[in-house]
Amino acid sequence: YATALLSAIRDFHGTPDDVADAVAARMQRKRLVQSGSHRYAAILEEAVLRQVIGDAEVMAGQLGYLLEATTFPALSLGVIPFEVTGRPVWPLEAFTVFDDTRVYVELLSAQVTVTAPSEIVLYARAFEKLSGLAVYGGEARARITDAIGAL
Repeated sequence: YATALLSAIRDFHGTPDDVADAVAARMQRKRLVQSGSHRYAAILEEAVLRQVIGDAEVMAGQLGYLLEATTFPALSLGVIPFEVTGRPVWPLEAFTVFDDTRVYVELLSAQVTVTAPSEIVLYARAFEKLSGLAVYGGEARARITDAIGAL
């Protein structure tokens, strides 16, 4: 999945082929989530489960990994259902809140590091609001399983 995603990004941007190195770095980060001493929280829009990256086999592997990830003790994985109403926040670009001093935002053209306290507060609030819309545990697994079935 990571190879398919990063290859598509490389092809779009016309950048040098460093996909293998980038995938290796992502796999290193994955190990932190699986066995690290920190706590992680991630939320996905249900639409992300249905957007095929690579092909059906690649996507099935990624969705299978997400099913497994719902059991990681250090990870809280939520899925925001299609039918959620009353959104206080619209879908945003991908972002990672590390702490109260740094947020990474993934844009089409770059990754931006946000360090302004007033902006960090906005991202933290957005994450809190979006997290409240998500389903977790068995309900999240059911959404992922449905996405696998749709392949």
